[in-house]
Amino acid sequence: MRSKPPMQKIYNDILTAKSQNRKLLAILLDPDKIDWDNLERLITRLCSSPATHVLIGGSRVFTDRIDELIVEIKDRCELPILLFPGNPSQISHEADGILFLSLLSGRNPDFLIGHHVKAAPVLIDSDLEIIPTGYLLIGSDSDTAVAKVSGTAPLSDKQEIVSTAVAGQMLGKKLIYLEAGSGAKNAVPGTVIEAVSHKLTIPLIVGGGIKSISGIRDAHDSGADLVVIGTAFENDNNFFEHG
Repeated sequence: MRSKPPMQKIYNDILTAKSQNRKLLAILLDPDKIDWDNLERLITRLCSSPATHVLIGGSRVFTDRIDELIVEIKDRCELPILLFPGNPSQISHEADGILFLSLLSGRNPDFLIGHHVKAAPVLIDSDLEIIPTGYLLIGSDSDTAVAKVSGTAPLSDKQEIVSTAVAGQMLGKKLIYLEAGSGAKNAVPGTVIEAVSHKLTIPLIVGGGIKSISGIRDAHDSGADLVVIGTAFENDNNFFEHG
């Protein structure tokens, strides 16, 4: 058993960026959607992008090549790699850390604590930096992968969203993540981001449904400390070159 937990370097860097009002950007890669024949090109685009972090994972992941993907990225890119798991089977010791997600917007016990119990024996002996994260599904789109897999409906009432986020902070979460869902038709509204950010002292992550550079900028301007872009980059590796 580990004598002490890993240093919280990634989280401390996020806190420092927040204190300096320096906005962060993560690219989310779904291992099942990787074009392995063009992986080198993908990593080149990733490394030349304005991203500050890489997230690896998805609501459903069937491939057994997660370790290989992370090793390939780390061989060519110095960005910190965080796991974004929908299931304990997605844990990889090759990553730098893990967003330990608890789906606070739903009441499915598996996603509130069940999966975490199964993951704990694996994580306690790992070198992964573990970052407890309150995860909130936001909006009116119930067709997203996370909504289907978790069996939970997204939150749409702004006050309920704010109260849930604040409750997550009070429970000791180190990050709050507002998620519209992978491939969502609409991003988290700026008014919701602003309302939540004004009530939190911990960093705020926003992702899902962001399809443009201006969408990233709008989320940052509304109060997101870290914005996540996934589907748009997967569909177009030249996404950041469009300006």
